[in-house]
Amino acid sequence: MISNRWLEKRRPHWTRLEELTERCARRGISSLAPAEIRELALLYRQIASDLATVREDATGEQLSFYLNRVLGRAHNLIYMGRKARARGIWIFFRDTYPAIFRETFSDTFLAFVIFLAAGLTGFLLAMSDPSFSRYFLGPQMTETIQRHKMWTDSIVTIKPLASSGIMTNNLTVSFTTFALGITAGIGTAWMMAVNGLLFGVVNAACWREGMLLPLWSFVAAHGVLELPAIFIAAGAGFGIARGMLFPGTLPRRVSLARAGARSARLVLGVIPMLVIAGTVEGFISPSTLPPSVKFVLAGALATLLTLYLTKKPSGEKDGRERAQQAAPPPRESPTGTRAAIHVR
Repeated sequence: MISNRWLEKRRPHWTRLEELTERCARRGISSLAPAEIRELALLYRQIASDLATVREDATGEQLSFYLNRVLGRAHNLIYMGRKARARGIWIFFRDTYPAIFRETFSDTFLAFVIFLAAGLTGFLLAMSDPSFSRYFLGPQMTETIQRHKMWTDSIVTIKPLASSGIMTNNLTVSFTTFALGITAGIGTAWMMAVNGLLFGVVNAACWREGMLLPLWSFVAAHGVLELPAIFIAAGAGFGIARGMLFPGTLPRRVSLARAGARSARLVLGVIPMLVIAGTVEGFISPSTLPPSVKFVLAGALATLLTLYLTKKPSGEKDGRERAQQAAPPPRESPTGTRAAIHVR
């Protein structure tokens, strides 16, 4: 049974949380000072634990209802999503996304290494055995290269349709590569290896027929966006696998949920990159522009992407984001009772 002494000790904390939530209801969470935001988050976690304790007492139904109501209001302030606003989207792409990319760069780099290793393997195998290229690429594409023609020439006559199809295909590949992270990363690694192997074989076939310049004048302009986007999507998949296989001190379910949320935000940012890449691939890459112009465009796009992904965040995060960072998601108490809010 809950003692009166425990109630007297804990009640001021409940009252304080009510005061903070009431002020936020009247004037918004921005009315809280940074220290009060941290206090709000701390009180939320402490009182969630109190609620778990009260629920174990058969006589605490009324008190449980009261704490549930208080915590429900605090939960809405800290965790409840807001309607998407143009400014929020702008801040995400301006500050949040580059920061997430830098935090997860090791996963993206792993995807690049797998792609590169497979590409070099495919290139060397195709150079040492021409029949490997024919087997891997098929007779039609191999004969097209041998006639010194690009298999992409048909795009020129159907630019808008081709651009739309390219975007759809690239998005499908990226999201599939990301989703396969749930296979403990095996599916993601397989996608990177197969695409890298194909890339290496195509380069070897074009090298052998003196078609390397036409190939790269086609690939360069959109490839500087398309390939990094696919590497990032694969890195997001590896992030899921990391959360699943290496939870550390967290329960595996919690680790996977956190990794999945971070990876979902990471893969969200590749959508604009692939839209731009698809537009360039449909309209500029197959055009008759001189290769030098396409290489200059590729260099400009690569530079802009590098500057964007490596930029430091500007401005302060709003109060809600600070509170959410200060208060991790509710976890299970040592007694096995989940310290969570069930708003009635």
